Amino acid sequence: MSERGTPVGYCHMNGYSSHTFKWVNDDGEAFLVKKHFKVNQGIKNWTAAEAAAMSVKDKDFATNDLHNRIRDGEFPSWSMKVQIMPIADAANYRFDVYDVTKVWPHSDYPLIDVGQLVLNRNPENYHAETEQAAFAPSHLVPGIEPSLDKMLQGRLFSYPDTHRHRLGGNYDQIPINCPYRARVSNNQRDGLTYKGNQGSEVNYEPNSLNGPVEDKSYAWHGTSHPGAIGRYPHDHPNDNYEQPRELFRRVFDDHMRKTVIENIAGGLGRCRRDI
Repeated sequence: MSERGTPVGYCHMNGYSSHTFKWVNDDGEAFLVKKHFKVNQGIKNWTAAEAAAMSVKDKDFATNDLHNRIRDGEFPSWSMKVQIMPIADAANYRFDVYDVTKVWPHSDYPLIDVGQLVLNRNPENYHAETEQAAFAPSHLVPGIEPSLDKMLQGRLFSYPDTHRHRLGGNYDQIPINCPYRARVSNNQRDGLTYKGNQGSEVNYEPNSLNGPVEDKSYAWHGTSHPGAIGRYPHDHPNDNYEQPRELFRRVFDDHMRKTVIENIAGGLGRCRRDI
């Protein structure tokens, strides 16, 4: 409801993982991680009136702006940073660190520089490279694993299930979704296949025919839990108003506070009084 909610296109907004992931180092030590992508072009936002005017002029402004910048060699970029928390901290922190509505204070877990994300090429074929793209938080590489984030746990199933319905059981073999130069050997043969369906390799294990063998060095770190897992009411001692209160009182200036109130009132003003 603030002007932060209407960025001037993709090239002037930050990105966040929202979810908490678990990263495991070479020594088998696990940490909780949140990812941040800080835009290098600077933050720019529209007022509600400016956003409404642009939606009349160009309803696809954000997409067109991104495409045109890349086409013209003005490659947009983001600085990737992470917050890292020892897993032991999660149990005793003052709020649920897996809650996607919560921000970890930078004073407790400062941002650590990782690298740069640069967009330097537009799709050559929109269907092949955009419509067939299949993003899912379950597409993980060794060293990155899910945490106990409950919304993440749900998305681990639902996102790839959507892709299987939309693109077929072997959607991860489509070039845009396949790791660069990867050769898939996973014993899976059903459904639409690409790249020769793994030839004459056997599709079972164990076998004596030199077929693919599971590499146990890539096994997940595993998750321990201090109590019984079940369905419980959420009783973490959260103050769900703490962070919105800090945002409104200490981060927003007088102009932004006025804007938020006007935008909320503009929507609520069309409701019946009893509602």
